[in-house]
Amino acid sequence: MTAVHGWIILDKPLGLGSTQGVSAVKRALRTGGYAKVKVGHGGTLDPLATGVLPVALGEATKLAGRMLDSDKLYEFTVKFGVETDTLDLEGRVIMESDVRPTLAQVEAVLPRFTGPIEQVPPAYSALKVDGERAYDLARAGEEVVLVVIHAIAVANPSSEGEGLAEVTLTAHVSKGTYIRSLARDIARALGTVGHVTMLRRTKAGPFTLAQAISLDNLAEAAMARDLEVILLPMRAGLDDIPALPLTPDQAGALREGRKLAGIAVHDGQYFAVLHDVPVALVEVSDRQVRVVRGFNL
Repeated sequence: MTAVHGWIILDKPLGLGSTQGVSAVKRALRTGGYAKVKVGHGGTLDPLATGVLPVALGEATKLAGRMLDSDKLYEFTVKFGVETDTLDLEGRVIMESDVRPTLAQVEAVLPRFTGPIEQVPPAYSALKVDGERAYDLARAGEEVVLVVIHAIAVANPSSEGEGLAEVTLTAHVSKGTYIRSLARDIARALGTVGHVTMLRRTKAGPFTLAQAISLDNLAEAAMARDLEVILLPMRAGLDDIPALPLTPDQAGALREGRKLAGIAVHDGQYFAVLHDVPVALVEVSDRQVRVVRGFNL
């Protein structure tokens, strides 16, 4: 049986949890008769969110932590006039307002939400356990997290003059950003309240919707025993890291956990490879190479 190592990028549908996405990939491996390997996701998405969900297979799971630390791009719709306890569609209404901001007011307030900002997480983390909503009560009002909003803009600026019932925004954010909290805070800064009615992740680290596949396409590839066609190589998750070609002797040394000396490259992280086979994620410092993550390939 073939063991696969790399990334499958799912376009996660509405209502599906991230762990259910991982289960779908495991099921595809079984259906296609592939060898059993570790499978994990690179960043949780709420059941009410859709979009890019990177799923790591085999040795790529050793790189999933880097994906959790990466920037994300989102598109989301804020409905004005109602705030819920979950800050999304499924929550209970806790505040209402008749104020509806204009497009110009929304655009004027967005610069206040760029750069490093402090966020209070949503009072409830939206999780689903066995299909049922399980409210994970966060320490609302006590916990404050520092995140970075690299950019935020109105997605389709069209309405002029009249107050907006809702607005769709795009945001490029750091890890740990709560989009629902961002929506709440923008609405409050506009003198009203609001909640998220649509949330779609369009990019996670280097992975975009262009690489993402539906669950139907995943199932079809599994039935055809053709998962390799949709599998991205391990290297795809490290597009910001240069490759470090090795000789067979150097690869052997790193696989045994030994350091390499006298390697004439700049300090930093590298993806060490023997021909096309990944050997390790390494750190170079003062011409010495040490293994950060070794791959059993």
